[in-house]
Amino acid sequence: MDKNNFTERNRLDIIAVATRHFADKGFAGARVDEIAAATATSKRMIYYHFGSKDGLYRAVLAQAYRGFRAAEADHGLNELPPMDALERLVGQTFDYHFHHPDLVRLVMDENMRGGSQVADMPDGHNEIVLPSTQALIDRGVADGSFRAGLDAVDLHMTISALAFYYVSNRYTFSGIFGVDMVSEDAAARRRDQVIAVVSRYCRNDPAG
Repeated sequence: MDKNNFTERNRLDIIAVATRHFADKGFAGARVDEIAAATATSKRMIYYHFGSKDGLYRAVLAQAYRGFRAAEADHGLNELPPMDALERLVGQTFDYHFHHPDLVRLVMDENMRGGSQVADMPDGHNEIVLPSTQALIDRGVADGSFRAGLDAVDLHMTISALAFYYVSNRYTFSGIFGVDMVSEDAAARRRDQVIAVVSRYCRNDPAG
């Protein structure tokens, strides 16, 4: 592939292949020459456009988070009553994790490496998540459906943790306790539980 003919489609194709390699083998185990062999390009071309293995890995992380944040930001949450919007957000977050296990594996590997690359991702989509969560909290407190004192970071962490764990620990939890963690039916039941837990945590209940 000539560098002058390198398109955005070529870039996304390389990132898609690299995502599978980094998710399956981790940063240390993934090899750029194997990624190049699985695409219509060369190792030299990958280095030319991404700079290094680290640059390719950061592009993979950025693309993974970009898809996740797009799923969070869309679907007209601002048009829904706050509690309905919260339930939809939690459900969307759970669904995205369940259907994109590569994201979970990438995040696990990045944490094992001390988060060495995530701060330098070439992407700004993560900057909108906390203001968006805070805006939802503010609407809920204002209309009386959310209790006062909710923190955007804590709420985002709680939602993410409950969705993340179901995927990150599905095989060990299933093996130890003999429960189904893979089927759509099992995921749907857990999804409902996670929505109920987060909703109860946020709900304003004067009766206590």
